[in-house]
Amino acid sequence: MTTRREDLARRIEGRLAGKSGRALWRSLDELSREPAVLETLRTEFPGLPDLAEARVGRRRLLELMGASFALAGLSGCAPAEAPGEAIPYVTMPPGLVPGVARHFATAVTRGGYADGVLAIHQMGRPVQLEGNPDHPASLGALDPIIQASILDLYDPDRSRTMLTAGRVASANGMVKALFDRLPALTARGGDGLRLLTGTVTSPTLARQIGALKRRFPAMRWHRWEADGRDAVRTGAVLAFGRPVDAVLHLDQAKVILAVESDVLDSAPGHLRYARDFARRRRAPEEGRPEEMSRLYAVESMPTLAGARADHRFAAGPDGVEAVVRALAAELGAGPAEWRQGAPGWLAAVVRDLSANRGAALVHAGPAQSPAVHALVHAINEALGAPGRTVSYIEPVEADPVDHGESLKGLAADMAAGRVDTLLILGGNPAFTAPADLDFARTLGKVPFSIHLGSAVDETAVLCTWHIPEAHELERWGDARAFNGTVTIQQPQTRPLWGGWSPHELLAVFDGETRPDGYAILRATWMESFQGKGDAEQQWTDALRLGVVADSAAAPASVSLLPDLATRLPAAPARPDGGTLTALFRPDPWLRDGRYANLGWLQELPRPFTTLTWDNALLMAPATAERLGLQNEDVVEVRTTTGHLRAPVWRVTGHAPDCVTLPFGFGRKVVGRVGRGVGFDAFRLRPLDHLWRLPGVELRKTGETYRLAATQHHQMIDSPDVVRHATLDEFRHDPGFAKRKEPSQSLYPDHDYPRNAWGMAINLNSCIGCSACTAACQGENNIAVVGKDEVLRNRQMHWIRVDTWYEGEAEAPDQTYFQPMPCMHCENAPCEVVCPVGATMHDTDGLNVMVYNRCVGTRFCSNNCPYKVRRFNYFNYAGDDNRLSQSWNPDVSVRARGVMEKCTYCIQRIREARIAADRESRPIRDGEVKTACQQACPAEAIVFGDLNDPDSAVSHRKASPLDYGVLTELNTKPRTTFEARLRNPNPDIQEA
Repeated sequence: MTTRREDLARRIEGRLAGKSGRALWRSLDELSREPAVLETLRTEFPGLPDLAEARVGRRRLLELMGASFALAGLSGCAPAEAPGEAIPYVTMPPGLVPGVARHFATAVTRGGYADGVLAIHQMGRPVQLEGNPDHPASLGALDPIIQASILDLYDPDRSRTMLTAGRVASANGMVKALFDRLPALTARGGDGLRLLTGTVTSPTLARQIGALKRRFPAMRWHRWEADGRDAVRTGAVLAFGRPVDAVLHLDQAKVILAVESDVLDSAPGHLRYARDFARRRRAPEEGRPEEMSRLYAVESMPTLAGARADHRFAAGPDGVEAVVRALAAELGAGPAEWRQGAPGWLAAVVRDLSANRGAALVHAGPAQSPAVHALVHAINEALGAPGRTVSYIEPVEADPVDHGESLKGLAADMAAGRVDTLLILGGNPAFTAPADLDFARTLGKVPFSIHLGSAVDETAVLCTWHIPEAHELERWGDARAFNGTVTIQQPQTRPLWGGWSPHELLAVFDGETRPDGYAILRATWMESFQGKGDAEQQWTDALRLGVVADSAAAPASVSLLPDLATRLPAAPARPDGGTLTALFRPDPWLRDGRYANLGWLQELPRPFTTLTWDNALLMAPATAERLGLQNEDVVEVRTTTGHLRAPVWRVTGHAPDCVTLPFGFGRKVVGRVGRGVGFDAFRLRPLDHLWRLPGVELRKTGETYRLAATQHHQMIDSPDVVRHATLDEFRHDPGFAKRKEPSQSLYPDHDYPRNAWGMAINLNSCIGCSACTAACQGENNIAVVGKDEVLRNRQMHWIRVDTWYEGEAEAPDQTYFQPMPCMHCENAPCEVVCPVGATMHDTDGLNVMVYNRCVGTRFCSNNCPYKVRRFNYFNYAGDDNRLSQSWNPDVSVRARGVMEKCTYCIQRIREARIAADRESRPIRDGEVKTACQQACPAEAIVFGDLNDPDSAVSHRKASPLDYGVLTELNTKPRTTFEARLRNPNPDIQEA
């Protein structure tokens, strides 16, 4: 007896057998071409009855329309909300003009490393973050996590009060309790005193910790980052005998091999690396095709670098290391026996890397073993990369150690009763610590523990004292970027709920009763600036620019140690038949779970899976078929460290015989947004196997669990949406992307005498990072709707990133990303069907929405072939006054029953026009940047005036690669795309 779901699954598997070719597809279900599935995918409004089957007569239709118009009129009869109390400025602060934004430079850290940002202030409060163009790590770009920091600032679930044993307490009580312990600690020289932090790059915090260690010589400083870079650090020690940091120069690299690399998505400096990579990939469009780089990737779980690779090879974790060892042997950096079993394509890669000596680069991600990282250093040395495509600097982290061993030592000492006083600065080790350390239980044995954190979390409830931590946008501080450059963090607002900084809490240990974070920070830099000129001016310049001049880390002089191959541990053994290897990976947005309460990140679709509001057990389609599993089947995962239940999700391009467990979900003590979302993979993660655990068994439970994935949402039924070619094909036919378009019309073209705004999106640059989606959400007050509404295709993002695949279902040849905002069509299909004129053209050619006209018929959405319009089914704005402070006051907050969409950031156009009119000049090219354009690290989006033939967007649209989507419908879209180019190795293509 089989269920309908199982029968459909078997039919899909049968249709997938042997599927391949150049046609593009977005999911395995679409590739199967199963009629029942296709009918579901084409349903624009799931859950609503088919209107064709409803047989609504003409009379009944008119009755319904009349009723809808009558009810729509009642929206204007709603009683006004009770007015609040308005307090005007008696004396206007200098430099503050109502409605004019102000920008202040600061930094936000991620894993301890700083990215420079500009905080945008409206009426005295920060409402948005942009990248600091003067900062070497951001260059004006941002990723979704940094952008969500503004939401984190106003999170109503942040910690507000000091707690002791779960009861509200005062700061004076905490200081007194701490001072009572200091005499005994001093008498023992700090024996029993422990400090636990994450990665520390702050010069001021490092100075304070150094002073604390001098006062308490017997104290110990421990570090822990759940998604840290221990393997990277240990690999450098294996190769060079000491820790150093590698700085990549992708703008100089012509041939790159990415070994499950995070270089484009999460590595320190990834924004800079994405820009350097994209600029090299655009070389053919700029008349330099010979300079276009070539990227190879070998990995188990798809990455953004792998998706952009010209050749991507899927391999299990043991296979990935075997490839690196074989490559080292081919280049003379390893014994000949490592070549055994090397894949056939490796010889072509070796020839390509060797032929580009001095312009070649190999990079491995943090999930690879120390042996792999050490061998990568040796390979780069053999390729002549040091000093050209990679350089080495002194460690950016203060006093780097192995975080895993450091936390292990702390847990052992707590269990043995050797820890008397524990100070935890940030982090949530009770949740993120390896399962076999049993950190949460041993923490309870510490007599006196203090947790400084932004929220009451799993660690806070176990500590003697919990102290609210001031947000990075509320406090003074400093931090280093990937290359060591220092940024001063200056507060953008007074702490909303009080809160202490780490600097202030450490100052209490030094005997201060009322510490001043500003004075502590300034003391560090006044001392540093002494003897280098005007110290006061240097301090002012550092605050104004967001960068301390000449503060980059010093270059490190290193050389490979001899006999590296003999000092490496043995290669990992292949797992026994019948078992799988589990890969532990951080969620791309939540990371180790610290961002779990941010709705923007929960609802932002993950790359490749497009999952929202959940994690899942990820596996290859072939593995799922072998185990008889389908998407959303719940399985029991059994390992040596424990077991848990998780839903299954098949991932195109995932290596077979291994599964991926994303961690960062499953929080128990967290705010209302993150509570109960997903499963906790940390429960299975042991210290000795932080990134891969062999011997995993799966058992099918027979249950299912709904997952909210967006891959099937807003699908465009056209095979020609993404256009692409190889570099050789482009050379032979530069106009391959062009198609014959309708050119005749009964109506004259619109005339735009002032400006005609347009956008060009370069698919050759786009890396699929979703920075554009997050930036648009923050700029335009876009609502978070929740999992249930996402399941109904009701997410509100104005720009989505579609993922397309080409090739076989199991191992696609290529992955393509395509951002899809509103096209702002000249002949907009949405405009002609709106019965109330709520969507219309303005004098600049923008397709705009008049919100107070919209009555919610949704005719425009139904008639939009690009599926880029969003409807407010509920009043998503809510009544949370604290979250409303993060809204952009230049953008209307839409009400229930109103359609919305991309506006080309019309508020920024208006701001630039006011400034230009005030100065009696035209708007300059580049003066208006949309939010998506500004955030994009790859510079894939260009916006400007099409009436200006010298504008950047005009030049982009003059490219032979420029094309419009669905132009055969004569929509004449203002948003166009530049086709994707690939640079494959002909030796591998022929093979």
